[in-house]
Amino acid sequence: QVQLVESGGGLVQAGGSLSLSCAASGRTFILYGMGWFRQAPGKERDFVARINWSGGTTYYADSVKGRFTISKNNAENTVLLQMNSLKPEDTAVYYCGADRHYCSAYGCAASAANYDYWGQGTQVTVSS
Repeated sequence: QVQLVESGGGLVQAGGSLSLSCAASGRTFILYGMGWFRQAPGKERDFVARINWSGGTTYYADSVKGRFTISKNNAENTVLLQMNSLKPEDTAVYYCGADRHYCSAYGCAASAANYDYWGQGTQVTVSS
């Protein structure tokens, strides 16, 4: 199986930046892509960004496009999420997900149901 561990959350003022990291271990060779989702209290888990392991194709939610950047380090099996110009509405628990399935469209990238493995989540709080 695959294990995912997130790190890098915290408290930041609006307009600031944070970087999240997700380290994958185990049978990582079976993975096709990894992504970030977030969940605010009382809300559903929403898509943030995704990157395909081979080729590096990326997908972003409209709400974060131009502010967040997802990248990968194949050698370390790590995915990073650089978050700039943070807003209070970005406050949520951020989850890293990974999947084994071919995905080359926004629809599958953004669907939490398509992800097979999840990390424990890391809290991001943006104060106004």
